[in-house]
Amino acid sequence: MHIRLLAVGDRQPSWVDEAFAIYTERFPREWRFRKDVIPTVRRNKSDKSRKAIETEGDLILGKLGTTEQMILLDERGKQLSSKGLAGKLADWQHDGRDLCFIIGGPDGVSDVCRQRADLIWSLSQLTLPHGLARVLFAEQLYRAHSLHTGHPYHRA
Repeated sequence: MHIRLLAVGDRQPSWVDEAFAIYTERFPREWRFRKDVIPTVRRNKSDKSRKAIETEGDLILGKLGTTEQMILLDERGKQLSSKGLAGKLADWQHDGRDLCFIIGGPDGVSDVCRQRADLIWSLSQLTLPHGLARVLFAEQLYRAHSLHTGHPYHRA
């Protein structure tokens, strides 16, 4: 199973990249984790961002493999505890399909993307800056792996 993050938004503060790397460097090599970035589509005040959302959605779906499981990160999704995420990770590893986690653009993702998602996961009911969502995603995925493998990183 390979895992990747596909995120809309190519400009993040340096602390985001540094914190993200702290956790992703700890991921197991067999995941062959990678992050792919789609530049944010320029918003036009007159289109209310709908066109930008649709364009970003098309770009996301165009980069998604046909057999990849798509997990959309969205504040309106299903919340999971760390143990719940570890259980999901075990299920995903048993299934063996590659995983693609999606963080949409500043206005969310298109309805077509939402419909394609195998799971919509909420990191929090709070609205998070996209950079912070990237870091929290990486930390929680590492924590889930630690729980699943009995590593002492997770102490609950």
